[in-house]
Amino acid sequence: MTQPYAEVIGDPIAQSKSPAIHGFWLAELGLPGRYEHCRVRQDELAKYLARRRTDPDWRGCNVTMPHKLAILPLLDRLDPLAARIGAVNTVVRERDGTLTGINTDAPGFLEPLRAELERVHLFRMARVLGTGGAARAIVAALASKSFVVVLAGRDPAKARAMLDELAPGADHHAIGLDHFADATDFAFDDRAGCLDLVVNASPLGMTGQPPLAFDFSHAPPGAIAYDIVTSPLNTRFLQNAAESGLRTVDGLSMLIGQAAIAFGHFFGAQAPRDRDAALRALILA
Repeated sequence: MTQPYAEVIGDPIAQSKSPAIHGFWLAELGLPGRYEHCRVRQDELAKYLARRRTDPDWRGCNVTMPHKLAILPLLDRLDPLAARIGAVNTVVRERDGTLTGINTDAPGFLEPLRAELERVHLFRMARVLGTGGAARAIVAALASKSFVVVLAGRDPAKARAMLDELAPGADHHAIGLDHFADATDFAFDDRAGCLDLVVNASPLGMTGQPPLAFDFSHAPPGAIAYDIVTSPLNTRFLQNAAESGLRTVDGLSMLIGQAAIAFGHFFGAQAPRDRDAALRALILA
């Protein structure tokens, strides 16, 4: 007897926490189904989708690096948010075998900031590190919440083009990633009434990747440091932020938020978010 299944694809992928998250929710709800990880290399992506779209038990997949942009031309349609962002992190198989690309990264990223975003601020600024697929969703999400974005990448011209595409008409800034590596003696002005974020939207600092060079003298007092990396969960970036007296948000917060939206598409049920504490305990055990 078959059962519905979904999976997460990427390269590498063994470190993904998504199977534990979706598996926990399936068990909590008593639903039939399974969720696994599947390593898919860049040159295997088209073949993988061709096989899966013919399988009626396959409900879709989450997509992680390096496929969030490469998968776009292989899909039959994009939802409006994914089309605007130009990156997909969730693929849903429709009943007729066609594939729809969705972006749940943007709302997932904003979820742990909801309480802050409900407040009125005189000014909102975010320093975003990275220019990949996840960064595209994050920049679009922040722009929709009236943030001025300083986007840092290895190639400032790429960062500038990304800002012009995703958040045109505002006073955003592009800069080289190495700008933040060395200490600064910049004197920040009064941040009362302001909301400042420093976001690592890159894979730097992840297990198997180079470290992220960021000196927290570049972070305004009272800023929130947010790292989307999930392996390790308590990254050196977050440790340094905490040592500098800043509030922190880890990558599991975004991962659970975006996964809950995908879970509804895959299995037709709402994730039991009242069990988030137990889910975190399971993942961190």
